[in-house]
Amino acid sequence: MSVFQKIICGEFPGRFVWEDEICVAFATIEPVTPGHVLVVPRQAIDKYSDVAPEDFAHLAKVAQIIGRAQEKAFQVPRSILTILGFEVPHTHIHVIPATSEADGNLARAQAASAEELDAAMEKLRSALQGLGYGSNVPADMHHLRSTALQ
Repeated sequence: MSVFQKIICGEFPGRFVWEDEICVAFATIEPVTPGHVLVVPRQAIDKYSDVAPEDFAHLAKVAQIIGRAQEKAFQVPRSILTILGFEVPHTHIHVIPATSEADGNLARAQAASAEELDAAMEKLRSALQGLGYGSNVPADMHHLRSTALQ
């Protein structure tokens, strides 16, 4: 079971900003900038190229929604989307609030404190709610409504 599966099922802690039947989004513990999240399919698929096209389209849509919320919450000109996937064998999309291309360099990621992560995720959750996506924002940042894995 991947670390992401353990976060999704509640075995490991997570700070969630999004959930639906296909994917979740949560804070990375080593953000490049405040508000950096991972969009992760509930189904454990190692490579993004193996994700069903309709599910990948959904992941991209959710990443785009989160990117808009990041721009609002963190007052940045854009968000950056990147897919690497060597560090965890479970497809995930990095969505990073950005002021420059340098913010897309994951080598610049640094561990953040629990307080910093909580504050950033609360800002992002609020922005998502303000954009009309409250039904996809878990009521409790630390728990999903449905922890079922596909």
